[in-house]
Amino acid sequence: MEDSRKQVINFAAGPSKIPRPVLLQAQKELLDYKGLGISVLEMSHRSADFIKIVNTAENDLRELLKIPENYKVIFLQGGGTGQFSAVPLNLIGLKEGRHADYLVTGAWSANAAKEAEKYGKVNIVHSKLDAYRSIPDPSTWGLNPNASYVYYCANETVHGVEFPFIPDTKGTVLVCDMSSSFLSKPVDVTKFGLIFAGAQKNIGCAGVTVVIIREDLLGYALKECPVIFDYKVQGSCNSLYNTPASYSIYIMGLVLQWIKNSGGAEAMEQNSAAKSKLIYDIIDGSNGFYVCMPASTCRSRMNVPLRIGNANGDSVLETEFLDKAAKNDMISLKGHRSVGGIRISLYNAVTVEETQRLADFMINFMKEHCV
Repeated sequence: MEDSRKQVINFAAGPSKIPRPVLLQAQKELLDYKGLGISVLEMSHRSADFIKIVNTAENDLRELLKIPENYKVIFLQGGGTGQFSAVPLNLIGLKEGRHADYLVTGAWSANAAKEAEKYGKVNIVHSKLDAYRSIPDPSTWGLNPNASYVYYCANETVHGVEFPFIPDTKGTVLVCDMSSSFLSKPVDVTKFGLIFAGAQKNIGCAGVTVVIIREDLLGYALKECPVIFDYKVQGSCNSLYNTPASYSIYIMGLVLQWIKNSGGAEAMEQNSAAKSKLIYDIIDGSNGFYVCMPASTCRSRMNVPLRIGNANGDSVLETEFLDKAAKNDMISLKGHRSVGGIRISLYNAVTVEETQRLADFMINFMKEHCV
């Protein structure tokens, strides 16, 4: 089918860009999936054809991340925010006392910690941060040896802070929200008790959330845990306890195949490094015209928040930047409503060439205003 869509570059933070080959494949199969005469949108989640879609997606994910056999892969609904509740509901009862440690380095981990307080005692392992611009040195962390798990967010989309390391939890179960960095690089799954990721940034469209959990952690759900969030129940039913986000799983499966065909997580990491370097090099060489707030040691490869003109941002310049970028078919660059400014999201589907176009635009825009 001919691709006649207007060619814009989508730098949205999520839902975000989906690879064009995936969209074309979905378009081709929308009315008639593999000769069945129906769409995946109409397909019974109990049918053999849909079960094959689920199993293929899981197998591809296991291959891409080298997920060991003693880990369950579950596809759930409710997004990452749903997991803010599901994690404590399933894991805070691992030890007596219902204690959990949280690393809070941005808006999403802060929200997760607040939600967990409904179900147990939350310990923020470091001193309160006045601004989310860095990751406290691990030597200053006060980990609770009685905690059931330690939670952190690998990449904070709002403030642009990314962990360059996997926290050492001294043997306590490690839980990670990888929603915005999932499959942007290889990861050693064995270092984690649980990983979750909303699909709508790097691996698909909104609607499905991936949960990867070590099997020995199943079966500890609190009695108040809704059954659809019970990892043991969903894992035993192949993610089909209830009607899943079937079309979102299908799209995710196509994206996983695209990642495999594009060189896997290793290739995504190379592209990610190249894209983020293009943008950060311009910021660092702008003599303060572009200002990036996170410390250089923890700058996100996925989301680059910046201000124009000064650290507080020149609203006139930033509005002009957004307007001119849109006229040049580069969209969704406005910063999160809570912090303002500009935000450049460089997820897997954004190419190096597209990032170069934005880099060139940034250079020209700076030249126009730095006469």
